[in-house]
Amino acid sequence: MPAYVVLTRECTHDAEELSRYGEKAKAAREGHDPQPLAFYGDFEVLEGSDMEGALILRFPDMAAARAWYESPAYQEARKHRFQGSDYRVFIVDGVQEA
Repeated sequence: MPAYVVLTRECTHDAEELSRYGEKAKAAREGHDPQPLAFYGDFEVLEGSDMEGALILRFPDMAAARAWYESPAYQEARKHRFQGSDYRVFIVDGVQEA
């Protein structure tokens, strides 16, 4: 069953750190092969807190999503995200495809 990692950027504090995060996060995808479904495109908040953008990555399953998130390369990238912005990040199970 697929799993999705959803990242919503709520507020940027340091654009330079966020840029470093972007570079390192892109490199951290190597070997994990996530499928980007949404990547900071146009959006509209219908309910809840405002945000600056969102990213949705599809993985084959929860274990693959966790393996990417917990990988040393992504953990290194994540440090820059923490310094550059506030995000909400979660993994959610998808539904069985027909």
